[in-house]
Amino acid sequence: MAYTDRDTLPDVLKPKHYDVSLFDLELGGSWSYKGIVKIEGTVVRPTKEIVLNTNDISVGEVEVQAADGSYSVRASSVSFDKKSERSTLSFDKDLATGHVILKIEFVATMNDAMVGFYRSKYTSAATPPSDTPVEGGFHYMLSTQFQACDARRAFPCFDEPNLKATFDFDIEVPVGLVALSNMPVKFEREASKPGLKVVSFERTPVMSTYLLAWAVGDFEYVEAPTQRKYNGINLPVRVYTTRGLKEQARYALECTSRTVDYFSELFKIDYPLPKTDLLAVHEFSANAMENWGLVMYRTTAVLFDEGSSDTRYKNNIAYVVAHELAHQWFGNLVTMDWWNELWLNEGFATWVGWLAVDHFNPEWNVWSQFVAESYQEAFRLDSLRASHPIEVPVRNALEVDQIFDDISYRKGSSIIRMLSSHLGQETFIRGVSNYLKAHAYGNAKTDDLWSALSEASKQDVHAFMNLWVRKIGFPVVTIAEEPGQISVRQTRFLASGDVKPEDDETVWWIPLNISNTAPQALTTKSEVVRGIDDAFYKLNKDQCGFYRTNYPPHHLAKLGQSLHLFSNEDKIGLVGDAAALAVSGEGTTASLLALLAGFTNESNYRVWSQIAFSLAHIQSVFASNEVIADGLKEFTLKLVTPSVEKIGWTFNPDENYLTGQLRRLLISVAGNAGHKGTIAEAKRIFQLWASGDPNAIHANLRSVVFALNVSEGGRDEFDKVKDAFRKTESVDGKEICLTSLGRTKDAALVNEYLDLIFSDEVAVQDMHSGAASLAGNPKVRHLLWEYMKNNWVPVSARLASNNVVFERFVRLGLARMADEALASEIAAFFEDKDTGAYDRALLIVSDSIHTDARYKARDEASLLEWLQAHGYAQA
Repeated sequence: MAYTDRDTLPDVLKPKHYDVSLFDLELGGSWSYKGIVKIEGTVVRPTKEIVLNTNDISVGEVEVQAADGSYSVRASSVSFDKKSERSTLSFDKDLATGHVILKIEFVATMNDAMVGFYRSKYTSAATPPSDTPVEGGFHYMLSTQFQACDARRAFPCFDEPNLKATFDFDIEVPVGLVALSNMPVKFEREASKPGLKVVSFERTPVMSTYLLAWAVGDFEYVEAPTQRKYNGINLPVRVYTTRGLKEQARYALECTSRTVDYFSELFKIDYPLPKTDLLAVHEFSANAMENWGLVMYRTTAVLFDEGSSDTRYKNNIAYVVAHELAHQWFGNLVTMDWWNELWLNEGFATWVGWLAVDHFNPEWNVWSQFVAESYQEAFRLDSLRASHPIEVPVRNALEVDQIFDDISYRKGSSIIRMLSSHLGQETFIRGVSNYLKAHAYGNAKTDDLWSALSEASKQDVHAFMNLWVRKIGFPVVTIAEEPGQISVRQTRFLASGDVKPEDDETVWWIPLNISNTAPQALTTKSEVVRGIDDAFYKLNKDQCGFYRTNYPPHHLAKLGQSLHLFSNEDKIGLVGDAAALAVSGEGTTASLLALLAGFTNESNYRVWSQIAFSLAHIQSVFASNEVIADGLKEFTLKLVTPSVEKIGWTFNPDENYLTGQLRRLLISVAGNAGHKGTIAEAKRIFQLWASGDPNAIHANLRSVVFALNVSEGGRDEFDKVKDAFRKTESVDGKEICLTSLGRTKDAALVNEYLDLIFSDEVAVQDMHSGAASLAGNPKVRHLLWEYMKNNWVPVSARLASNNVVFERFVRLGLARMADEALASEIAAFFEDKDTGAYDRALLIVSDSIHTDARYKARDEASLLEWLQAHGYAQA
């Protein structure tokens, strides 16, 4: 994308340093604050205007002073353009070229929208000091979220990623509260008003505006130094929480200390800041944000209560901590030049985050988790016409929110994994280290990474990777057999199955990785591969290549009889590919079920998670055909019964993490398929819990036991889980209760559930979880659309405070309706709405619905016939 295609700020003043000072914080009522920002920079040509970014800020007096004192001039007027989020500072005479200081006084608001400088409400776990803000029965903490383009909501700035600068920051706060920022505290002093103090922080390194951060609250912390020394000292590492929660931060602290050391060694670049702080934020729209030196997290992504938290949250914490720490190098030290290359930050941090988790927890088998989750989710979005290239054109910063998606994160990380596997991990990391060293404290482009990797590997990485990042979609490799050889042909894969010539122009570089043959790649539309073992061969070993494989039906059946020969990643890939090909029409649901029937004795949690997902999608698509729905339940019941009865309900103290997670999953699958023993036991222990035994349900089984009882029960079970939602003090408890409530099949309770989701009781950040839960409930999911349509004014008002949450809610809530008429109704409804915040989500919804509707129409008769022929459904 050419620089001229970007709508960037006028190239008039180049910022070099910011001095940001905030004071007069109104901690309640208007929640306003005042500020002064001094921006040192260079005027590159004479001008009477300076344009910079502001949003929801009232700009007061503006003055420009020459650094040498030769002139000082005040702005004659300030105008604001809401659409572009820019303020134009006008002067009566030209500002001369050279070094200047731009001083701006302003007033802004600590909003409640989880963007900019904002406030988060919470119920304190311990008695806070009287200085802690309180309003409406809740206490409040203050923090920032500037990515992608919301630093401009907190202070006037040049809010583009390649306009890097250093920052001094100070803030006036009540004496009883703690203030944090990217750097250590330089000093504290008494403010001019009693009861207040001014906290000033050390100067930051050169960095982008979106990485500046600060927070104020009733914070306490746990601390542990790194094992390695940095500049002669062990680096201080702290995890901050609001009062009463710090002991739940111990696990994240352990992860942080060792991961900082690991990345310093891996990249051969020492962590460059003098401290590493993490902060648990009560209301947060993402999982976390990588602010340099002050990483902020949603509570469930950083807090873990040993004994009461579900252990799957430990897996998530380890990964999210590693992902954000990877950004301290890949994103913060070296930043993408522009938002179209967001994937450089997010794709790499996703891959290397899992690399770190695997390093410290090899028993978790995280690469099979990656294949079952990140890899498959990337496929699902990228198989739609509504997808976009990894490196997606972004004209201006306001378009960027909607590309923080599975393409930037999960497809990006999948092609990084593919490239690392091809080059060799040692070579790949060496190239990455060289890239980081070459561009430290600056900005870089995708081509810069390819150049560093080309030099390290002595291969032309540009040649085989450029199409992967600049073209939409991915290929399916279709195989035809001949004695001793196969022909392989690549075509664009679309879930809709209607690939047109103009869709299929890209010729990808595809590493075939065929078992028992020398490494080779497909670089043309089709090739013949000789020396193949007719009895057994498989492409894409360990699913490192980002493509689907379409085997002849008889060979797929043969692979299904040889599962013991495969890695877990290979098994996941076989199931994922067969399921996707059934949807597109290049395979059939009958072939998929025949393959799944061979997994009766499967014992790996990651493989079962892919099986469960594929079965759930089939059940979702064909839910309206009761005979098929019942037949699929019978098929699932037969498949899962041996495994669920073998694993039982008892958690052994010495069993590994994956066994516990497999138990939870199998109980869920079996219960939803109608396994009588599973349902009876779930009801028994639920009643014990409801009768006052808090330990009746193991922490790892709360989600499945609650969900099964809400699904199988009625008002009584719903109310008990709803009451638990309101009373739970467990960090993960609210999320578990909320998603469990979405499993009810009672229409009246669904509407009550939706009333709850859109009430103040549910944090905006959690609303999409409720939508996703209900969308996965085929019997009643249509009621979500009915509710949204009939209550659009309050629904949109509640969602509109945060564009990221709005987009996620629309996409997750509506994309599973396999009904063409409903797709048309949704499109018509939004025709006269301002959909700028979620227009890409609506494309995904439309594409997904049409794809599943086509799949249903095409495969319904043959699926029914197969179920009947195999005794799962009555003829």
